[in-house]
Amino acid sequence: MELQDYRRALDGIDGELLRLFAERMEIAAKIGAYKKENGLPVYDPAREREILLRIAEKSPEGLGDYAVSLYSLIFELSRASQNRLMGVKSPLTSEIERAIETTPPLFPQSAMVACQGVEGAYAQLACDKLFRLPNIFYFKSFEAVFSAVDSGLCQYGVVPVENSSAGSVNAVYDLMMRHNFRIVRSARLKVDHNLLAKPGVKLEDVREIYSHEQAIGQCAQFLQGLKGVKIIPCENTAVAAKLAAESDGSVAALSSRACMKLYGLNCLAASVQDRGNNSTRFICISKKLEIYPGADRTSLMMILPHTPGSLYKVLARFYALGLNLNKLESRPLPERNFEFMFYFDLDTPVYSPGFLQLMGEMDTICEEFHYLGSYSEVI
Repeated sequence: MELQDYRRALDGIDGELLRLFAERMEIAAKIGAYKKENGLPVYDPAREREILLRIAEKSPEGLGDYAVSLYSLIFELSRASQNRLMGVKSPLTSEIERAIETTPPLFPQSAMVACQGVEGAYAQLACDKLFRLPNIFYFKSFEAVFSAVDSGLCQYGVVPVENSSAGSVNAVYDLMMRHNFRIVRSARLKVDHNLLAKPGVKLEDVREIYSHEQAIGQCAQFLQGLKGVKIIPCENTAVAAKLAAESDGSVAALSSRACMKLYGLNCLAASVQDRGNNSTRFICISKKLEIYPGADRTSLMMILPHTPGSLYKVLARFYALGLNLNKLESRPLPERNFEFMFYFDLDTPVYSPGFLQLMGEMDTICEEFHYLGSYSEVI
């Protein structure tokens, strides 16, 4: 047989598979209607396990795992269809719909906002990008920012979550697991690190360089070229600039041009980050769920059962509903060995029927589920 002959044979099989798939989904819909009428849950794990065992046993040699994967996806599609037909709505779905209706049409221009660091920090620059006239309260740590929002001291908090070259800010992800909050907006800020020192100081005079550990990592190549210089991490790039301004002249800082002007420093070397397109993404957090018009990104956190295929089932559900996943991060759970909290960013409008359907179904496939919010990003 020629290649085209094989392809024609596959086309015939695909046509039959499609017919049988449609027939199966039609019967699944009738089962969904029966379950709705009799108050039965859509998800029946015992029944699915029984079918998968039978599929594995009856599959030809070498195809068992493939067949089980195929049917696991079919089950996800079937459940999604049944939930849609049954009009499943969870308390979270109702909360999201209320937030969409009651959130003001415009993001606030002024508010009390918590940031980590001091004046001139990148968090402050991100805050100025998010709000026109923010009243900023500065704190020494990310945890203090979350606590300020938790306690109601500040209406919002602004913290970094990821950098385009250095990756995720792990300390923030760990705090996200411990605090109850919502993301209401995000901003992406171009990060430009400069080596700053007091006027009159030359590069050869510098013996110590201070900066945040992420900034140090982003400027690794430049720093490796400096001999006899001690690199010292500190809380924030703006704190580093402040230390340089208060030093005896042998101290420099990796910081922003805003800090150069703010603290009266000179630039010894400009744009010393390893990558020219270096940017950091900041999230704006609130204790209250607010969903402003134009929200097209959603963040979720979940703990999945410690069983094979649990993450696959979640991803299959995203795929079945046509939701695009643009970030997946995992963080270990301190109190559980080899178990993780998964963080997802979904690129989907909050008004999408598929999105609302997903929010109504997540509790059935997750051990623990946290909806962090739906929002838009300021570029």
